[in-house]
Amino acid sequence: MSAFVRLLFTNRRAAMKKSSQQAITKVLTGIAGFDDITRGGLPHGRTTLVLGGPGCGKTVFALQSLVNGARKSKEAGLFVAFEESAQQIIANAATFGWDIPALEKKKLFFLEARMSPEDVKAGDFDLAGMLAVLEAKANDLGATRVVFDGFDVLLALLDDPVKERREVYRIRDWLARTGLTGIITQKAGSTDVDLRYNFVQFMVDCVLVLKHQVVDGTAFRNLRVVKYRGSGFAADEFPINVTEAGIQLTHRGPGELAYAVTDERISTGLPRLDVMLQGGYHRGSNVLLSGAPGTAKSTLSGLFVEAACKRGERTMYVSFGEGAAQIVRNLRSVGVKLAPHVKSGILSMYSTRTRGPNVVDQFGELRARVRAHNPRCLVIDPLSALSTKMAHLASADAAQQFLDFLKGEGITVVNTSLIDGLNTDEATATNISTIADTWIHVSYVVNDGERNRALTIVKSRGTGHSNQVRELTLSDDGVHLADVFIAQGKVLMGVARWEWEQQEVAQRKRTGVANELKRLQLEVAQAEAAARLQVVRTEMEARSAEIDVLALATGSASKLLVSDRAVLRKMRHADAETGAKARPAKTHLRPDKAGAR
Repeated sequence: MSAFVRLLFTNRRAAMKKSSQQAITKVLTGIAGFDDITRGGLPHGRTTLVLGGPGCGKTVFALQSLVNGARKSKEAGLFVAFEESAQQIIANAATFGWDIPALEKKKLFFLEARMSPEDVKAGDFDLAGMLAVLEAKANDLGATRVVFDGFDVLLALLDDPVKERREVYRIRDWLARTGLTGIITQKAGSTDVDLRYNFVQFMVDCVLVLKHQVVDGTAFRNLRVVKYRGSGFAADEFPINVTEAGIQLTHRGPGELAYAVTDERISTGLPRLDVMLQGGYHRGSNVLLSGAPGTAKSTLSGLFVEAACKRGERTMYVSFGEGAAQIVRNLRSVGVKLAPHVKSGILSMYSTRTRGPNVVDQFGELRARVRAHNPRCLVIDPLSALSTKMAHLASADAAQQFLDFLKGEGITVVNTSLIDGLNTDEATATNISTIADTWIHVSYVVNDGERNRALTIVKSRGTGHSNQVRELTLSDDGVHLADVFIAQGKVLMGVARWEWEQQEVAQRKRTGVANELKRLQLEVAQAEAAARLQVVRTEMEARSAEIDVLALATGSASKLLVSDRAVLRKMRHADAETGAKARPAKTHLRPDKAGAR
C-alpha cells in the first residue's frame, strides 16, 4: 500500500472519529409531534427538502417553522417565494392567527422572487445576486432560518439540467457558508417532469415527503421522514392535520411510557361508587364507561363533571351527537346541575358530529381545544362515535394517541363507549378498554318483564375494588346505587326486589305478631304460676304459724307443770334435798302396827 493511500485512510478514519464525537445540532420547528419524530427538529445550518403534491401543506409547514422560530425561539427568518406572491402567502396565513404583519417588523422578511421565462432565459441567469441580497438582510435581522418556497418553479424555468444542478449546489453551499438553516419546498408526483428533479433529494441533508391522498372517499394527509443525515428518526408515515393553529402531527410519543403518577383520588360524583373504588378515580387516570344505550353512561359522566367543577377544577365535556343545552337539561332531571358552571366558565362544553372516517382532524381539533381550556378533568361522550368511522389504520390509532396525550398532561379523562345492546361481549369497539386504568360496565338486567340498570367494576388498576353487581337507579331524587339484594341464590333488582322485600316485611310482621301472642301467653302462664306460688306460700306461712303456736303451747305446758310441782312440794313441806318426787300416801295400815302405837 502506497504512502498516499495510507494517508488517505488515516485522514478518513480521523474525520469519521471526529464526526462521531460531534452530535448534529438541530433547531425546533415548534410543530407538534414533528420535533418528536425527528428527535429535535431540523438540522441546523443544513438544507431540508419538503416534497409533496398540491394541498399537502408544504408551504404551511415551511412558514409555520419560520413563525414558530420567531415567536418561540426569538429567531428571525427569511421567506423567498418563487411561485405565489408574498402578499398572497401572508393573507392565506392569516387564518392561522399568526399575526405575520407584526412579525415582519423585526423577525420576518418576505422576498417575492417570481420570475418570467424571459427573465430566466435572457442572459446567463443565476441566483448569486438574490443570495447576496438575502445575506445582507439576514445580517441585518440576525436571521438564522430561510425558506425557498416553490423551488421547482425556478428549476422548470431554467430548463437545463446543468443549470438546475448548479443553482441547487449554489444554494446548498450558500447555506453552509452563512450557517442558515434552509427549507426548500418542491412539488412531487409521478410525472416525468417531477422525476427529473429527484436529484435534489440526494443533494440535501433531510428529506420530508407529504402526501394528500383519498382512501374510500376520505382525504388523508400524511408525513414521512425519508432521510436525515447524521440523526436517527421515526421512519413511519404519520398522519397530519391542518388546524386553526397550523399543522399538527399525530404522534404517540416515545415507546417508553413514563407518565407521572399519584396516589391522589378524586370523586366519581357518586359517593357509593367512590366506596366501591376505595375513594374514587386516581388523578390523571383513563376511565372507561361502557354499556348499551340508555344505561346512564352520560349521567355518570355528568356526575363526575359536576364533582370536578365543585372542587374548582377546570373541566371539559366533549359530546358527539348531542347538543350542550340538551345535555344540561337532561342531567338536571336527575339532580345534576351544570348550568352554573358553564356560566362561570370553569366548564367548557363542546358538541359536534363525526366528520367521516378520517378522525385525525377531529382529534387534532380536540387537542387544540384542550390546550386552550387547560382542563384537569375531561369527558368524551361517546368515544365510540369516532371508532365507528375508523376505517383507516391511522385513524384507528389516533384515539389511543390522543389518550396518551391526555395522560401525559395529567388530565383525568372519562370516556364512554357504546356497546350494542344485543351483544353480550363487553369488549369496546375501539379496544380502549385495554389501556383504560378503570373500566366500569353498565348493563341491563331483564327480569319479570322489566329492565333494570346494573353496574359493575370490570377493572381498576391499583385499587382493591368491589366485585359486586349493584343496581343503578335514576329518579328525581338523584342517582343511587342500591345494596346488593340476594334471594334464592340470585341478585334481585327492580320490582322483583321490591316484591321480595314486601314479602320479607310481611313475614317479619307475621313473625312479630306470633311472637307477641306467644309472649302474652307466656306472661299469663307466668302470672298463673305466680298466683299458685303465692297460695302455696300463704299455706306455708299458715302452717308455719300453726307450728309456732303448737310449739309455744307445748313449752308453756311444760313450764306450768314444773311450777305446779314446786307448789305441791311446798304445800307438803317436802324436803327439797329429798327430791322433788313425793311419796305416795298409804291408805291401808296393818293392825299390829296400829295397835302398838
